[in-house]
Amino acid sequence: MPDALSPATEPAAADLPLDDPRCGEFLLLNHLPARGGHTSLCTWWAAQSWDLRTESGWDYERLHDGLMAFLKASEQPAAPAALRTLEIFRGRDKSGQPELHDLCFRPGDVICLVGPTGAGKSRFLADIECLAQGDTPTGRVVRIDGQTPDPESRFTGEGKIVAQITQNMNFVMDLAVTEFLRMHAESRALAAPESAVQRVLKAAISMAGEPFGPDTPLTQLSGGQSRALMIADAAFLSPKPVVLIDEIENAGVDRTRALELFVDQGKIVLLSTHDPLLALSGARRLVIRHGAVAQVIEPSAQEQANRTHLAELDRKLAGLRERLRLGERLDQPWSALWKL
Repeated sequence: MPDALSPATEPAAADLPLDDPRCGEFLLLNHLPARGGHTSLCTWWAAQSWDLRTESGWDYERLHDGLMAFLKASEQPAAPAALRTLEIFRGRDKSGQPELHDLCFRPGDVICLVGPTGAGKSRFLADIECLAQGDTPTGRVVRIDGQTPDPESRFTGEGKIVAQITQNMNFVMDLAVTEFLRMHAESRALAAPESAVQRVLKAAISMAGEPFGPDTPLTQLSGGQSRALMIADAAFLSPKPVVLIDEIENAGVDRTRALELFVDQGKIVLLSTHDPLLALSGARRLVIRHGAVAQVIEPSAQEQANRTHLAELDRKLAGLRERLRLGERLDQPWSALWKL
């Protein structure tokens, strides 16, 4: 005799595949067992215990209809139109003399700002962050897709198109890392927030100089760990298409990997740096002098080749730093050290 609560004897309802990550979210939210190795709702339900099926308040038809409604309700909302161009029209230097260059950036561009301390790199980033309209000390004007940005894009946090990663980032929320990421993912109405959380966490840990766990409280993260987490969060969870980074070489993270994350997500990245490896990593570098963009340089073929050598030097220096952190001595002859 068939089980009275088996799917075969319940009101007819078509089977549903469980390969969509949102199915796991549905089960989790309703305090039901994970799907495990089951590929369909019918086989998953049939594998549950008698106690669960009699005491959970679910029958197969209700479960089927609930999952269908959840999938429909959690469909990813239509994305806003993708940013096509970010244009910066020339302003003036600290003496009031006009700049020489108008600029246009597109998704996937990495633009590096170089120049002495105090030259005006941070002011350039600030002009982009506020989408300046001739109302800052430089007189620069920013256009989005050739248009003047609307007030919401300039003056409301949610409407802004720019995310910013600074040298000084600290958390004040008393949450575990995964709780914070889950809250952010759910606020974005993502189709599969849990998988997004895991993707951010994995990327952040891979960039941090010292690993941390999903249950680590935010307030116990080091400066480098905090920045690694925010870089991964901005890459995967933030809808903002423009990212401004101020001297990531001092952030205690794998800076090359950080840039790759943003480029992979189609972000426009503007990076202020003194690091030669990073300066040669962009499609262009802007030389800032006396408050103005003095030069726009595209890396030559030789510079790109030299970047490969710089990356190797950087890898070796990182290895020596790690040995010192672990309490090792660097008392081998230099030739032996440098071959490591």
